[in-house]
Amino acid sequence: MPIPTLDFGRTGHKSTRVVFGGAALGSVSQDTADRTLEVLLRYGVNHIDVAAGYGEAEVRIRPWLREHPGRFFLATKTDGRTAEAAREQLHRSLDRMGVDHVDLWQLHSLADPIEWDTALSPGGALEAAAEAREQGLLRWIGVTGHGVQIAAGHRRSLERFDFDSVLLPYNYPTMQLPYYAENFNALVETCGERRVAVQTIKSMALRPWLGRPHTRSTWYEPLDAQGDIDIAVWWALGRPGIFVNSLGDVDVLPKMLDAASRFERPAEDAEMKAVVERSRLEPIFV
Repeated sequence: MPIPTLDFGRTGHKSTRVVFGGAALGSVSQDTADRTLEVLLRYGVNHIDVAAGYGEAEVRIRPWLREHPGRFFLATKTDGRTAEAAREQLHRSLDRMGVDHVDLWQLHSLADPIEWDTALSPGGALEAAAEAREQGLLRWIGVTGHGVQIAAGHRRSLERFDFDSVLLPYNYPTMQLPYYAENFNALVETCGERRVAVQTIKSMALRPWLGRPHTRSTWYEPLDAQGDIDIAVWWALGRPGIFVNSLGDVDVLPKMLDAASRFERPAEDAEMKAVVERSRLEPIFV
């Protein structure tokens, strides 16, 4: 079954509740990327989220965008902090993807306080984003980040600028941290009032690798058993109004999309606790 859609904030686009996380394409061949496209089309995914720093991901989706014009809401990111650096990355991204504009451009991984102030001050990346929007190179502006401080950080970002979207972690272990949960809940409330889209990541995080061999392309070890994936994804999708971005591994991706396509009810906390116990789930952010 196709994955349901939801208004992506104030953009006017109805995005699938699972957004394709393009980090999965960073180091794969074009043939593997094209097979991944077939999976996305099968489940009706209509929103792609890549970044300038995701290896070859922007290059890999270029044929998709050419073959399926208008099919995807297109988002990318910059990790440039000054206006000059960000501007250069935007033009490089447009060139690599073969497009003349993107729907959403995001200030990527904006967590460090000094970098945050640089990016959001005059001469910073936000200035480049505003200029690019006036020039028609992008339509909407977002902000992303990782770590236990980022929910509070995004709240500060929304005080500085009226961003159109935010992106941050949301999974059961992280939400057991009182400080994070308090700020996440407050952030979601503010975003709801302002019609700011909330994208979430790391729904399927199992634990840090901690010296174990990396068998997946994600920087953390993800859940792998379909039953556990079902519950983790249903727990995340059970939060009304948010989007769940897919993990950065093309081999586990079909399991996640399958779970999302069968979503009917939120997973209970008791079900997630059972997953924690049998799979030895651990926080990936401390």
